[in-house]
Amino acid sequence: MGERKSISIADQIFEQLERDILSGKYPRGELLTELRLSEELGVSRTPIREAIRRLEQENILEEAGRGVTVVGISQEDMLDMYEIRIRIEGLAAAWAAKRITPEELREIQDTLELQRFYTEKPDGGHSDQIKNLDSRFHELVYHACGSHALMDTLLGLHKKMTKFRMASVSKHSRALQSVEEHEAILAALSAHDSAAANEAMTRHVTNARDRMRSMGDEDAPA
Repeated sequence: MGERKSISIADQIFEQLERDILSGKYPRGELLTELRLSEELGVSRTPIREAIRRLEQENILEEAGRGVTVVGISQEDMLDMYEIRIRIEGLAAAWAAKRITPEELREIQDTLELQRFYTEKPDGGHSDQIKNLDSRFHELVYHACGSHALMDTLLGLHKKMTKFRMASVSKHSRALQSVEEHEAILAALSAHDSAAANEAMTRHVTNARDRMRSMGDEDAPA
């Protein structure tokens, strides 16, 4: 029982550290130590050590003698991930169009309606909700495609792109464009039109990639 609890804590610390690094809390080049992270997260050094080892395997952290250095995700890494998504995310949408159930379509539609609601609110300040709903939309399409291999690949890529996606949806014009592109994807899924779903999703991810390419160095993801 104690071992299961230890593993659970280690998993939670891994997820927390990965999220903090990818969101930019710990910027590229920053030195982290087990002692510092143990104090900041309020846990023993054992789960910290395990989380660091796993993050080193993912090339997000690297050994630096006195601790570990944050590698994070570079702009070049991000562009590479977009290129991969452009080539396979349309396939996921095409397969989803063939296999999607009425329940899955309703869940995607509900998510999209909420995304539009927060995007169009005049007071703004809803970037977190928009980002989470944007992620949820894509995750639901991945699940609907029926392929665990494809879903796992895309979920991993999507999670690592957290920081840029946050910057992207915080721009109101891009957030509105994203909603419109999602609506085109949903229309194709609802019609069970694989070719249209592939085209709409590929266009959506390509536009996001092009948006990133146009970002200045000061806005580039870490």
